[in-house]
Amino acid sequence: MEFIWHDGGRSASGYIGSAGDCVTRAIAIATGLAYRDVYDELRKRSGETARNGVFVHVWSLLLIERGWQVSPRSVTQLSDIPRGVVLIDFASQSRRSRGHLSCMIDHTVYDTWNPFEDWGYTIRNVWTFDQVGIDTTLPIVAPARAANNANRLTQQEYERILKRVRALHRTASNHASTEGEICNALRAMQSLMLTHNLTRQDIVDDKDEREVGMTRRACPLNGNRTCAWERGLANYLVDEIFPSVQFYSDRRGKRSLFWFYGPVEDVQQTIGLFREMLLTIVTAARIQYGGYARGSGASYAEGYVYGLPRAASDVPATRVPAAAGALLPARMVSVRSKAVDWLYLECGIELQTSTQYGRLNFDPNAHMHGRKDGAQHDRPERHAPRRIAHKPSN
Repeated sequence: MEFIWHDGGRSASGYIGSAGDCVTRAIAIATGLAYRDVYDELRKRSGETARNGVFVHVWSLLLIERGWQVSPRSVTQLSDIPRGVVLIDFASQSRRSRGHLSCMIDHTVYDTWNPFEDWGYTIRNVWTFDQVGIDTTLPIVAPARAANNANRLTQQEYERILKRVRALHRTASNHASTEGEICNALRAMQSLMLTHNLTRQDIVDDKDEREVGMTRRACPLNGNRTCAWERGLANYLVDEIFPSVQFYSDRRGKRSLFWFYGPVEDVQQTIGLFREMLLTIVTAARIQYGGYARGSGASYAEGYVYGLPRAASDVPATRVPAAAGALLPARMVSVRSKAVDWLYLECGIELQTSTQYGRLNFDPNAHMHGRKDGAQHDRPERHAPRRIAHKPSN
């Protein structure tokens, strides 16, 4: 199923930071309403902020009032979902009180992550809108936005207000400002925030990393057990090539899943590179040792990953400025921390460390052979075209 990353207009409306805003996002995409209008409406109806989730009875009443209804069709497989613009209400199998709302347009998911990839979510209800028509193939068809002249605010005006509030915040936070300047800035900032329903989390910008769009995507592998070298390869990619990305492994039935999460573009590139390098290593191990999951083949694959070129050994320390060397890790730590927060707020996942046991029948000769081949592997660059070059040793 095709997936298109879409935040529903959250970032364009000036909101930043992690949020469990799937309801606001999905309704904004499906109805054509502005993100901030949906956000404000849900807040008024629920009596609390909509950034961390909304109860089903709150958003379902909003949809009913706008002409949406639960589809009478019984949804047991993807082909049962009607075409056109629909809202999919998911239930979590692991957390009874948690669900997810996602928008689909002609069987394409518009969301920040694809809930159909997560087997822990099942379809509870499908919402449709009569005027759209369930058989339409138009890419973007949605109910017309209701006119509201009293609250209509252009995007430029909204961005101007956000810039003004952020400027006032910088003045109030500046130690060089006088006491009078700080008091005036705080008073003006408080007035604007109350008038336009802004919170501190909405306007504070921490070195821009809070504005980074996050996602998580699954890379499924055959078999219900992952090899040590497969986890090692994932670690290599997130440590050496894409430090802003993190991963965790999961098991669903007879398949293992590697979940990569972090900035959207980096996650997409990481998964593509992970698949290509898996294919390279598996092919080399099968050709030379007949397999890759156990025995000499697994030892070769582990050696290959261990021998892959690392940046620390390739770049002399004198070539890395001290200031840049300190700034980059600090930013990556901040981005990674934001990704962990997003994973919990948006997907309801709180990771725990588990112990993995090693594999028997280690072959030191095959391991050294793999290290030699891995050392000759062309180290991929972050934004360069993905080309895997393998030079087998003699």
